[in-house]
Amino acid sequence: MEENVLEVKNLSKFFQVNRGWKTPQVVQAVNDISFQIKKGETLGLVGESGCGKSSLGRTILRIYEPTKGEILFKGEDISRLSRKQMLPYRQKLQMIFQDPYASLNPRFTVGEIIGEPMDIHNILTPSQREKRVQELLETVGLKPDHIRRYPHEFSGGQRQRIGIARTLALNPEFIVCDEPISALDVSIQAQVINLLEDIQKERGISYLFIAHDLGMVKHISHRIGVMYLGHMVEMGKANDVYKKPLHPYSKALLSAEPIPDPKTAKAKKRILLEGEIPSPINPPKGCPFNTRCPYAVAECFRQMPATFSVDDRQVACYLYSPRYLRQRENLSIEPLLNKEVKETAC
Repeated sequence: MEENVLEVKNLSKFFQVNRGWKTPQVVQAVNDISFQIKKGETLGLVGESGCGKSSLGRTILRIYEPTKGEILFKGEDISRLSRKQMLPYRQKLQMIFQDPYASLNPRFTVGEIIGEPMDIHNILTPSQREKRVQELLETVGLKPDHIRRYPHEFSGGQRQRIGIARTLALNPEFIVCDEPISALDVSIQAQVINLLEDIQKERGISYLFIAHDLGMVKHISHRIGVMYLGHMVEMGKANDVYKKPLHPYSKALLSAEPIPDPKTAKAKKRILLEGEIPSPINPPKGCPFNTRCPYAVAECFRQMPATFSVDDRQVACYLYSPRYLRQRENLSIEPLLNKEVKETAC
């Protein structure tokens, strides 16, 4: 791994909403998140729906304006740049969208869709752009003669490949992959993942890979970050987080991963969390997970825990603070006692 391509420091994104209330309410979608991504690295991002994964990705790309914090691209802070100042960075920071049906303009041909970014940034002549589009189509596994067809003539997997080709048109160095496989058939998902891996190996692109499929995230990611209610609760190497999660929420999330083999699935222990996810408009005081955590201690209800380094990982949990680590033998946190049940076969 080389230098950091992207570094996020204490990034937050709050949305103001007014649902008939006199005082505007604030949705804390992303709250004080920090991490780095190196060249050629993939950081996987997992968490329940509504935890702020997509909001984080869009804030990094300045699709959403950050409320506070810094976004450093190759050492340059881009978090407060004007729209005109951001234009050169748009070439290096790109996004693959979740829905391949909604993200492509149905009135444009494939050639126009992929060539549009080059047109906006005034790159290459028209003839050079057409050649470049054909090269990109071949890169993503499509035929050069598809250039004059329209999106409705393609399957979902082919449309996502077109979207990937459009993303590559400006030779980006960092791509946010916002659940790029969730709308695709299972048989196509692996093909798209393999394509993204091949492109990364060839071009050294860095990814922020957002997904619900934990197995696929483990496969493509070098590191994994776990989000809950706008906060990053755990981050570490993919194999470490997947095989031995530390945060109580990470344990529960990974225990819910579906297993294809019925016998293995039946024997697997699953952690059930009680209670509902708190509202991001009115999050609990202290640790955001304290309303559902079976190991919440007094400090959890007073203030947000700091991020502690444990076994080359970062965990935002008081159970891993120096005070509680000294009492570790008296805290049976592995497995989560009284919260495990055997998963029943459907």
